[in-house]
Amino acid sequence: MRLHPFLLLVLLTAAPLPAFSAEGSDDAYPFDDTMLEEELVYPDWFKLSFGDLRKDLEEALAAGKKGIVVYFGQKRCSYCEQFLEKDLGQPDIVSYMRRNFDVIPIDIWDIDDIIDTDGTEQSERELALKYQTNFTPSLVFYDENGKAVFRLRGFYPPYKFRAALKYVAEKFYEEETFRDYLARAEPGMFFYAEGLNERDFFMDVPESLDRTQTPGDKPLVVFFEKGDCHACDLLHSGPLNDERTITEIEKMDAVQLNMSAEQEITTPGGETMRIVDWADRLGLFHAPTLLFFDGNGKEIMRVDSVVQFYRLWGVLDYINRKGYEESDYQTWRLGQRELSRAE
Repeated sequence: MRLHPFLLLVLLTAAPLPAFSAEGSDDAYPFDDTMLEEELVYPDWFKLSFGDLRKDLEEALAAGKKGIVVYFGQKRCSYCEQFLEKDLGQPDIVSYMRRNFDVIPIDIWDIDDIIDTDGTEQSERELALKYQTNFTPSLVFYDENGKAVFRLRGFYPPYKFRAALKYVAEKFYEEETFRDYLARAEPGMFFYAEGLNERDFFMDVPESLDRTQTPGDKPLVVFFEKGDCHACDLLHSGPLNDERTITEIEKMDAVQLNMSAEQEITTPGGETMRIVDWADRLGLFHAPTLLFFDGNGKEIMRVDSVVQFYRLWGVLDYINRKGYEESDYQTWRLGQRELSRAE
C-alpha cells in the first residue's frame, strides 16, 4: 500500500520538511545570474559515462539503482551553481539521489559522441538539443527500461527537487502528473484566487488568444501565476522591475492568467477550455511560468523555473529578435555574447 505523497515527502527528508505556506519563501533564491568566473566542479559521486547510456544504465541497475539521471549543464552556469550548492548541498537529497540513481553529467557544448538508451548515436551537444535543454541545469530521468520518464529544466528550490526525486523513484509518474503530485503535497495551498500582481504591460484577459485564424503582429507571452505567490512577487519586484525587461515585454502582447481560474479561454492554438484545464494540459507546476508564442500561436519556449534578470532578459531578447528562426536558444545567446565581445 502506498503512503500519501505528503507523508512520503516527510519520510524522505532527514531534516524537517520546509513549510508549504502562502509565502512560499523556499522559492526565494535571489542571486547574480551572470556567467561565473571560475568553472564548476562536479560532485565526486557523479559517474563518468561509458559513452553509451545503455551501459551506464546497466551498471546502475546492477548496483541496485532504479535508473539513471542525465545532468545537462555548463561549467560557468550560475543556475547550475545554485543547483549544486542549494539542492545537492542538502545531505538528505544527496543520500536519496545516490541510493536510487546514478547521475551522468553532460556538458551541453561537448562534441564527444554518446549513445542514447534508444540506440541512437549523437554528440553530447545533439543529445542536449534532443531533450530541449533550453536552460541549464536540466535533468532527464530514465527508468529501468531506459525510457526518459521525466525532465526538469532549470533550477528549482530543494523542496521541489526532493518531490521530483520521490515522484520518479516511486513511479508516481505512472499515475499522475507532477503538477497534481505537488498539489496533493501542498493541501489547500497550491492555488489562490486573488492577489495577482497588476502591471501596466498586461492587457485585459481576452476571451480568445487564438492566433490560428488571425496571426498576431507581435509575439505573445502568457504569464501563468497564482495569488499570494512569493516567487511571483519576487519576479515582479526584481527582474520585471527593470526598465530593460519592461521595454522588451512592451514589444509583446502580454497576458496574465491565474493558473486555477475557471474562466474559459480560447488558446493561441484555437482550442477553447478553462484556464485551469489549459494549465493542466500544459503540465505546469511552477508559478510563475511564462509561455511564449509566435504570431501563429505556436509555442516557442517557456520559462518554468527560478529565473533572474539576465536569463529573463536574454529570453525576451531572443523572442523579440526572432532568434528562434535561426537556432536554439543556447546557440543564439552564445552568438550574441561573442558578437558583443567583438564590438
